[in-house]
Amino acid sequence: MAERSNFGSKIGVVLAAAGSAIGLGNVWRFPTEVGNNGGAAFILIYLACVLFIGVPVMVSEFVIGRSTHANTIGAFRKLAPKTWWRIGGIEGVFVAFFISCYYIVVAGWTLHYAVASFANHLSGDQDYKQYFQSFVSSPWEPVVYAVVFMLMVHFVIVRGVEKGIERSSKLMMPMLLLIIAVLVVCSFSMSGFIEGMVFMLKPDFSRVDANVVLSAVGQAFYSLSLAMGCLCTYASYFGPNTNLARTAINVSLIDTMVAVLSGFIIFPAVFSVPGVSPGEGPGLVFITLPNVFNIAFHNVPLIGYAFSGLFYVLLFLSALTSAISLHEPVTAYLHEECHMTRHRAAVLVTSSTIVLGVACSLSMGVWNDFRIFGMCLFDLFDFISAKIILPLGGILICLFVGWKLDRQLVYAEVTNHDSLRIPFFRLYIFLVRWVAPLAIAIIFIRELFSK
Repeated sequence: MAERSNFGSKIGVVLAAAGSAIGLGNVWRFPTEVGNNGGAAFILIYLACVLFIGVPVMVSEFVIGRSTHANTIGAFRKLAPKTWWRIGGIEGVFVAFFISCYYIVVAGWTLHYAVASFANHLSGDQDYKQYFQSFVSSPWEPVVYAVVFMLMVHFVIVRGVEKGIERSSKLMMPMLLLIIAVLVVCSFSMSGFIEGMVFMLKPDFSRVDANVVLSAVGQAFYSLSLAMGCLCTYASYFGPNTNLARTAINVSLIDTMVAVLSGFIIFPAVFSVPGVSPGEGPGLVFITLPNVFNIAFHNVPLIGYAFSGLFYVLLFLSALTSAISLHEPVTAYLHEECHMTRHRAAVLVTSSTIVLGVACSLSMGVWNDFRIFGMCLFDLFDFISAKIILPLGGILICLFVGWKLDRQLVYAEVTNHDSLRIPFFRLYIFLVRWVAPLAIAIIFIRELFSK
């Protein structure tokens, strides 16, 4: 068997893992949560959740992946042969594939809006709600963009770990961060900049209740791409000298920075236009913001044109890096467990994802009448993966590392066989054993029974 690939550099490790974590939730969902839950009060709670829940779970996934240097299913099989714990690996591969099928649909929307922005189709006085609904319900347009997006992902995956995933991460992550920096600077010129910053950075603790805390836990869990098999698979490509704790902290910092800076972009725009709520849901990105950008920069339309285009390129890049990480666990499983060539495995994953992705896209238009449990296919895939399998997988990872794995093995991985000083190892074990699984379990119950 050929030697297994590894990431070639420390910066490659961090950027690839950060690319996996950074997704549409950072730019799309985070500002909405901040707007609905007390501004900086929510951000402070979110930071605590990232530190005490997100980082420990991420380190746990790193431990599973690097200790075995195997795909997610193979990792659980090596660590717990002939036990039911192997379902943790199956969950990781299954949920990565399931999420990919509807994620490429939304990712295709970001690609379309980026193209439409630079083609000047999102300017002028028009009904953006009608524009969005007409696009997503089209029997061919969103399908084409979803397929094109998936082929971009495929191009990276077939090139392998170092030449594909790592090299693309080194290119796309700096581009993503540069675009954010440019958009933040541009937001300084908006009339609502000061009001937006005050709203975001001034904590309103009167809004904080149990629901706000649970929302912060959920945002931290989903934003970091935990329990999707992605980070576990990426960790299997880590070298023996990779500092797992430091990598998890660096990835979490970059992920959080992108989320917060996205608020620096969106809130000044929102407060530049009367009547727009900073807590609007997903429609904010595709329906409200195109109009907001036009109005906010009506005196300098060229800047508004460029701002809108760069914003949707930012969304596209964040979706692309996440989609690559979702593809890899399934490809690695087929390549290693089913003894396929990497190219054949990638083709099978890409083609299967496209077929189901097309079905999810059409379910929002011409197939909208086809319902399962009252949900279209797009919503069904989202519900099963995000509200059921994903939190259960997170709980299983915590229990597996916290209770099942030998403590000496976990310690050896976290400390690089005692070559690193990790003073908070006992705290880490406590968080993984008790705090993280309990918090995720509460989120699971809340999400499952929420309307």
